[in-house]
Amino acid sequence: MEVSYKWLQEYIELPESPEEVGKRLTGTGLEVEGIEKIEAIPGGLAGVVIGQVLTCEKHPDADKLSITTVDVGGDQPLNIVCGAPNVAAGQKVVVALVGATLHPTNGAGTPAEPFQIKKAKIRGAASEGMICAEDEIGLGTSHAGIMVLDTDVPNGTPAASYFNLEADYQIAIGLTPNRIDAASHLGVARDLKAALNRPLRWPSVDAFAVQNQDLTLDVRVEAPEACPRYTGLTISGLSVGESPDWLKQRLLSIGLNPINNVVDVTNFVCHDLGQPLHAFDADKITGGQVIVKTLPEGTPFVTLDGVERKLTATDLMICNGAAEPAEAAMCIAGVFGGQTSGVTTATTRIFLESAYFSPTSVRKTAQHHGLKTDASFRFERGTDPNMPVFALKRAALLIQAVAGGTISSDITDIYPQPIEPFRVVVRYRNVDRLIGIRIDRDEIHRILEALDIQAEDRTDEGFVAVVPPYRVDVTREADVTEEILRIYGLDNVPLSAHLGADSLSEFPATDPNQLQSRVGQALAANGFFEILTLSLTRPSYHNAIRQILPGADVTLLNPLSEELSVMRQTLLFSALETLVYNSNRRQKDLSVFEFGKVYYKADSDNGTGKYVEKMRLSLAMMGNQQAESWLTKGQPIAFHDLATAVQRVLNLFRIRTFDTQPADATLFQYGLTYLVNKKPLVSLGLVQPKLTRLVDLKQPVFYADFDWEALLKQYSAKARYEEVPRFPEVRRDLSLVLDQAVTFEQISRLAYQTERKLLRTVNVFDVYEGENLGAGKKSYSVSFTLQDPTQTLTDAAIDKTMQRLMSTFEKDLGAVIRK
Repeated sequence: MEVSYKWLQEYIELPESPEEVGKRLTGTGLEVEGIEKIEAIPGGLAGVVIGQVLTCEKHPDADKLSITTVDVGGDQPLNIVCGAPNVAAGQKVVVALVGATLHPTNGAGTPAEPFQIKKAKIRGAASEGMICAEDEIGLGTSHAGIMVLDTDVPNGTPAASYFNLEADYQIAIGLTPNRIDAASHLGVARDLKAALNRPLRWPSVDAFAVQNQDLTLDVRVEAPEACPRYTGLTISGLSVGESPDWLKQRLLSIGLNPINNVVDVTNFVCHDLGQPLHAFDADKITGGQVIVKTLPEGTPFVTLDGVERKLTATDLMICNGAAEPAEAAMCIAGVFGGQTSGVTTATTRIFLESAYFSPTSVRKTAQHHGLKTDASFRFERGTDPNMPVFALKRAALLIQAVAGGTISSDITDIYPQPIEPFRVVVRYRNVDRLIGIRIDRDEIHRILEALDIQAEDRTDEGFVAVVPPYRVDVTREADVTEEILRIYGLDNVPLSAHLGADSLSEFPATDPNQLQSRVGQALAANGFFEILTLSLTRPSYHNAIRQILPGADVTLLNPLSEELSVMRQTLLFSALETLVYNSNRRQKDLSVFEFGKVYYKADSDNGTGKYVEKMRLSLAMMGNQQAESWLTKGQPIAFHDLATAVQRVLNLFRIRTFDTQPADATLFQYGLTYLVNKKPLVSLGLVQPKLTRLVDLKQPVFYADFDWEALLKQYSAKARYEEVPRFPEVRRDLSLVLDQAVTFEQISRLAYQTERKLLRTVNVFDVYEGENLGAGKKSYSVSFTLQDPTQTLTDAAIDKTMQRLMSTFEKDLGAVIRK
């Protein structure tokens, strides 16, 4: 949310700089994310002053030029050559000094190329500045001559000050959902009032008066639950057109584009007071009736953006007296206006609405139709039910000021059941306990009073806080304590005088964040890019792998769209969407990783399963492992490239041994699952093409999915050191002809079981299948590394070990040993 520094100054005295104000706001919980200088015109007329022409003579060598001397408030007048036909002695003029950068406009009023004023000689005459026309300084489009001012301001007065072009500052606040009360300049000023202990200046509506009763409408509320309060009035004889400069500047300072004077006033008041309003063309209100009600399911309604929407039976609508529902609908209450009832340049009479709508009703409607507006943003979080009439009067006065007209009806105020303030019992001992120190009781009540929170039934033990209904987030004792603390200042709460090592929290033996950082750095160093994706995904993804998911989907009750309606149960599709996005932009060689959570609802007998979230690590690779060059061809990524990356991660956790089994065929065309203590640690392999086709990805993808929590359990912070072996290793190779069903994992496991003392590693370096081996057979070429840490191996010991291995392979696997 953006607020204007100068706009805030209308509510409260602020001698502090925008940066200082930003620090105070951040201290109160309204975190300032940035401050940007806003200039009325580019450059802000820096280096441009008001001067007076002292002398003016024709240039001896140029008929259209004049040589002038100009007093700009300095010790000596400036010599300036001027080509304007209307320059004359005695004039007050606008002068750009040497060094000033001007931002001119062209004939259409749009910015032209800026230029800098320099000392120059023009036809032999020295020129030390420039007397300006209005287009040359960006104030207009005229270039008929220099600007001649009717003023007696001192020479040297900055032009920005003379033209009232002081810079404003846009303050960007990261507004949290609970602080909707601060979604306006008044709301932000309220916090500054409490933090700075200064009075607040409310805008006056004392001038409001009803001029006549010429346009009185019949206003009814048929859905009071969805619209607890509805107010309105009419204004006749107004003229819709362009807004004055001050109003346009206010809107532009917070990033809003002016539309017309009536609509601009409603937008202004929305951001001024936090109360959204809507103006209807009164001549388009059929039957002179305004009815707040719901319409039948499926009623078509065209909104201001020209889109036809089908209404639900719970959508609250502002309607006229037409019999047909489609013709009666004028506005989706608190969300968006209709195309046929809005204010246009032909409008001369309006009905101005100011209401309090139920947050639940507005939220449900806005989410169903996918509409997010300034009005719905405020209504669905909870506006001030006591503000509508004051905002209505303020808006009516402003509309009269900028568009003319007369107020032609009394204020209609339908408020059958007033919303009462929240009453919260507060105990001082609980305030002291939560804050950590004892704050003076008078200071507590000063803070609360500054925040419009009254204290009743005060005793030595506590009081009852009466919280105004616009503070929808302050309903508990802890909330009141938070209000006290954020204004008192977190920085003013000292650390304990007895702080010591025993006061600090215990640090875990294994720091998950540190390990995550180490793994991320290792992957990034080996060509992987980290990605961060949404936890929301499509139900169709889960349906494709339903049989292997651990539980039921966690479905959103109020999804933004069908594509983002469930919480993900796997990181696979997040990775695939990232890969296809890059592939569609000709980035086809890519390796990515992501740390992220998956979510599901655990199965249970009674159907009320527990919600579960687990941390996972995923790797995904596609394209070439090595780019094509003049020296080598592109080398496509293969399974062993992914397996190498997986092994790097396992090495960081000091995991050297594990069992393997084939990966689940639902996800992988082929692959492996690594197990430790019979529990899956990571699954890796080539993703099934039918899954990549779900995201329209045509390239093969290799994917690995780690159980991050299981990895952390395997990690030991204690490093193990072994002495460097003093005796050499010995390698022996065997070629084994086996049934095709026998895997290398079986060979490796059997080898380690047979020889536990000398066998260090087992590796397959070739696999062969051919007709000469016989049907259903294949050949493994396997290397065995042997080593004795206590002595050099003899040929006899080596032969004995290899003979035992061969016998085991022949007996248990039916192997034929080929020499």
